[in-house]
Amino acid sequence: MAKTDQELQQFMERVRQRNPGEEEFQQAVHEVAATIIPYIDQHPGYKEVNVLERLTEPDRIIIFRVAWEDDKGTVHVNRGYRVQHSNAIGPYKGGIRFHPSVTLSVLKFLAFEQTFKNSLTGLPMGGGKGGSDFDPKGKSDREVMHFCQSFMTELYRYIGHFTDVPAGDIGVGAREISYLFGQYKRISNLFTGVLTGKGLAFGGSLIRTEATGYGAAYFMQDMLRHVGEDIDGKTAIVSGSGNVAQYTIEKVSQLGGKVLTASDSSGFVYDKDGIHGDRLEFLKELKNVKRGRIKAYADEFGVEFYAGKRPWGVPAELAFPAATQNEITAEDAKTLIKNGCRAVSEGANMPTEQDGIDLFLDAKIMFAPSKAANAGGVAVSGLEMTQNSMRLSWSRDELDQRLRKIMADIHEKCVHYGSEGAWCNYLKGANIGGFIKVADAIKSYGVM
Repeated sequence: MAKTDQELQQFMERVRQRNPGEEEFQQAVHEVAATIIPYIDQHPGYKEVNVLERLTEPDRIIIFRVAWEDDKGTVHVNRGYRVQHSNAIGPYKGGIRFHPSVTLSVLKFLAFEQTFKNSLTGLPMGGGKGGSDFDPKGKSDREVMHFCQSFMTELYRYIGHFTDVPAGDIGVGAREISYLFGQYKRISNLFTGVLTGKGLAFGGSLIRTEATGYGAAYFMQDMLRHVGEDIDGKTAIVSGSGNVAQYTIEKVSQLGGKVLTASDSSGFVYDKDGIHGDRLEFLKELKNVKRGRIKAYADEFGVEFYAGKRPWGVPAELAFPAATQNEITAEDAKTLIKNGCRAVSEGANMPTEQDGIDLFLDAKIMFAPSKAANAGGVAVSGLEMTQNSMRLSWSRDELDQRLRKIMADIHEKCVHYGSEGAWCNYLKGANIGGFIKVADAIKSYGVM
């Protein structure tokens, strides 16, 4: 066994012992450690102060009860979390997720990833994540309000615009952020930029909703341009149908690509003519206003609907997983490669299983990991923080230009640290590029 392989195995064994049963967190750490450990071997200053080991332990984790009352007067109890992973380079920054799948393992993986992602943006933001196993689906506005107010009543004492700045995530959109911010303001008597993703009427930023999807498309464009190609004229498959998927579809279409699919938990639609224009607007209304199922798109436009399936079997040159973690298995990766997929840009967080990533890299597929490809959302969140601090609002065009530059800079970092001859290992580049800034800060602080 090679020395680095043995080091990785020993390191992961320690991680598993400290975090038993936390499969998602272990997966995220392994994906980073596999590329960082060889880098640390070449730069022993990081090993001497045990930086990577320290980065696998969050600064702190807050777990609390959330009791709320439904419209019938019945009291329910959920569990709330905030994982403050690292504030080495700035206040904790990361979303709040409301979904039945939320566990401590999921939030630890997301906070760990967020630390590297935020570092890659070049903005002064640490990493954090929070949420609850509460499911907003099927709840009335009043019930969601009651839950959000109860959640913030506990969380507010641990956050602040110089301490921890949460944002939205799955299950936490404009409605939820508004209720959360209103309760924070009510309790603290402060109007500060303590949350991002706010409404435009009270300190929000333009293009925040679009930013993650736009960023994933921009990163794909940069990868293709790096090898003398472009999105224009290429076919793409996208999973999901929420904000990330919608605005990935929109930007890919604007850049000349044809998006063939969209999905939700019930299945996916295949539109050979492409999802764009009026069809995309229908999808947005279906999901954002009517909160309907994706089959309604197939019924409206007479396209194919595949119940209970994911879109990875549809032949296309580009793939954008934009739904949830671990949605691309090793078998899916084999299918994508067989069907001629040239590049993958991850819009969701860790949507590809490790075996699938290995297959993409072995096949020399351009693979953009989520910490790089979906950093557009937190980048614009960081810009919202700046606007709040400066008491100003930038225009849509100016924000889009700033987002475009941030994504180009992230791509440049990935190429710098990930180039292997004529080919770029974007996973390696993103991990090392995100690690260095955080690790250097940790070293500078001494032992703490």
